[in-house]
Amino acid sequence: MPDLFDSAAEDRLKAQAPLADRLRPTSLDDIVGQDEVLGPGKPLRVLIEADRLSSVVLWGPPGTGKTTLARVIARSTSKAFEPLSAVSATVKDVREVAARARQRLGERGQGTILFLDEVHRFTKSQQDALLPSVEEGLLVLVGATTENPYFEVNPPLLSRSTLFRLQPLGPDAVRALAERGLAAEGATADEDALTHLVDRAGGDGRQVLTALEVAIALAAERARPARVTMDDAAAALGTKALRYGRDDHYDVISAFIKSIRGSDVDAGLYWLAVMLEAGEDARFIARRLVILASEDIGMADPQAMVVADAAARALEFVGLPEAQLNLAQAVVHLATAPKSNRVAMGIWNARSDVRERPSSGVPMHLRDAHYQSAAKLGHGKGYDYPHDHPEGWVAQEYRPPEVADRRYYEPSEHGQEKEIADRMRSSRSEDVDR
Repeated sequence: MPDLFDSAAEDRLKAQAPLADRLRPTSLDDIVGQDEVLGPGKPLRVLIEADRLSSVVLWGPPGTGKTTLARVIARSTSKAFEPLSAVSATVKDVREVAARARQRLGERGQGTILFLDEVHRFTKSQQDALLPSVEEGLLVLVGATTENPYFEVNPPLLSRSTLFRLQPLGPDAVRALAERGLAAEGATADEDALTHLVDRAGGDGRQVLTALEVAIALAAERARPARVTMDDAAAALGTKALRYGRDDHYDVISAFIKSIRGSDVDAGLYWLAVMLEAGEDARFIARRLVILASEDIGMADPQAMVVADAAARALEFVGLPEAQLNLAQAVVHLATAPKSNRVAMGIWNARSDVRERPSSGVPMHLRDAHYQSAAKLGHGKGYDYPHDHPEGWVAQEYRPPEVADRRYYEPSEHGQEKEIADRMRSSRSEDVDR
């Protein structure tokens, strides 16, 4: 009788569970996104399907399917599956799991998988207690973490595990989840409302389903079956919905880039805010800043690319909303930096010559002379080693004669590029004197 009551209680709990929990996939084919690690023939999928999984650490931001993947592993393995949360588990809990695993292995030859959620929350001593069981193969560890495991997981434990990085879900995957949610609830949604929910999810599958569940509840108050509108979506997210269509995407990023190129820092921050509020992919913004750092600033401020790259890396490491600070700092630095497009002009002009001007190839004195018989071919003959000269520089030709007189990089007089221009003028005058 208690089993009957327990089963009924479990059924009721499932029915009352949040939409994200009710829609958890039960097989690998049901999981959306993560094709890089779970696609056909990919290592993690092959190991799971063959039930030959060794210890792994799943690293990724919230809502990317780490716990879902662990549950799928539990369903597909012949091993016993022991889940623990590092938030509440103790060293005693780990030792008890190891003891059960040893008894299980001895009695019926069955292995054990330990799923440790939030593994980064385990202290060093707790991780050390786990290490011997993983090391001897008694436990197969499946650890899940939102933090960089290279900083949070002990090196010995990490070295005995394969690291799989789960990426934020792409727009198509998030939309597929939202459409599943609508179908499960017997609801529909206006296209702009669905797009808004998908855009604001930030690649977090759980977040889009949570917001969708609230939006459906709001819509159901008006009529059944529920149809979610933009107002419902905005209310569910707790933010004002910005109309941000395909044309807006290109127009706003154009205004953003042109504002920074024009050294208007306030305009740059404004358009950054518009994109963030509209749910623009922050990685797209970061990529544009890295490009701009070389295209519009270049050697006028060599630190510009370092700052832009650091902001892009911070975005991956910290995530939004905190990474808005890193993006804003990059915008301020790039907008206030001296401007020059001479690096961009240099490579564009050089590539034009490569395409349009015939070349006799690498001059003989610059060819590789390190392999046997190269000297017999005349390779390297006449090459003057710059470090043999006090100045660390010597006048010699480094290009084919067909383009020897072409100038690709002509530094401006802006910022640090002025110093580069002075050095280049000095070198060229010495070249002429020789």
